[in-house]
Amino acid sequence: MDLSPGQPRPVSRHWRLTGWLLAAVWLFFLNVPLSTALHQAELWRRLVGVAALIAFSVGYVLLFEWARRLRQSLLPIPVGRARSGLALLLAVGLASMPGTGGDWLATLVYVAAAAVFLLPAWEALAAVVVCAVTPALASWLVPGWRTETGIVWAVLLASFAMFGVSRLAQRNSELQAAQREIGRLAVAEERARAARDLHDILGHSLTVVAIKAELAGRLIEVDTGRAAAEIAEVERLARAALADVRQTVGAYREVTLAAELTGARSALAAAGIAADLPADVPPLPAEWDRLFGWAVREGVTNVVRHSGARCCTVRVDQDGIEVADDGRGPSTPDTTGHGLVGLRERARRLDAVVTVGRRPSGGFLLRVHAPGDSR
Repeated sequence: MDLSPGQPRPVSRHWRLTGWLLAAVWLFFLNVPLSTALHQAELWRRLVGVAALIAFSVGYVLLFEWARRLRQSLLPIPVGRARSGLALLLAVGLASMPGTGGDWLATLVYVAAAAVFLLPAWEALAAVVVCAVTPALASWLVPGWRTETGIVWAVLLASFAMFGVSRLAQRNSELQAAQREIGRLAVAEERARAARDLHDILGHSLTVVAIKAELAGRLIEVDTGRAAAEIAEVERLARAALADVRQTVGAYREVTLAAELTGARSALAAAGIAADLPADVPPLPAEWDRLFGWAVREGVTNVVRHSGARCCTVRVDQDGIEVADDGRGPSTPDTTGHGLVGLRERARRLDAVVTVGRRPSGGFLLRVHAPGDSR
């Protein structure tokens, strides 16, 4: 669970499947040219038409999925490769003509939509215009082909719809990147705050200790009495610095469940994750209240940093606490991370049990409960 907060989040299997379906579902509209190819009287025309349409469908889906992955990673789509892919797609559509006749024009709908998703704005607009006027020109140039006004409207509507999809995909990718950056900056800010506090507490004391130790080293051969006094002062300063560190660490570890729930609500809101948290907490012994607070801190931190979740739920009663999300979570939990190790150590002092793993309904679950609670 302790992935680096700066690492890009891998796309879950669910969203990969969704992407493939978004590309493939529109292939339903190739049913007209496919039907034409299947009803050809000559076998070779049927074979050419069906094979070309299958190759066209596979090429379209692969091209769309390739571009979608680049957009999700906020990487630019290589224009040269995009042009080559569209040209190849158009060529395969043209190759279906012996089997599909004039119905091959349906493939222009997909070429136009792919152009909108792949090419810069002006090139995409030019490709859409060419695909829209081609049916009218084809009916005028090729005897026997009827005017396909339906194809013209389909090209325009598909292009408009794909423009919306491409903008939405871009915005979603930018939002995910912003959420990752928020998580990274939150961790960096906490580390910087701890570093500043420790520097303020120890900087002066350790500097004086170093100077007095150096002085005692020079005096030990000359004035052992004064050297001993300086060593005693070094000891006093070291003990004072140690006391300051203990007070600081103690302040950091003063954790309560109510305070952590309040902080969790703020952290989840900043990361764009819906929070389903209890408004009130049950009365708990002080040590269990602290333990449950640490569980909320560890669980919500991992939800914000690693899960890719849309919702985080916390459930608490007098016997246990659960932090669950609907994200991907690791297939095999990493129980060696510092956060989980520390949580297990605190739970062990109260004979409590810490369990982590995937939920049957999807997502990840962190649970801390009393030994007799077997939910």
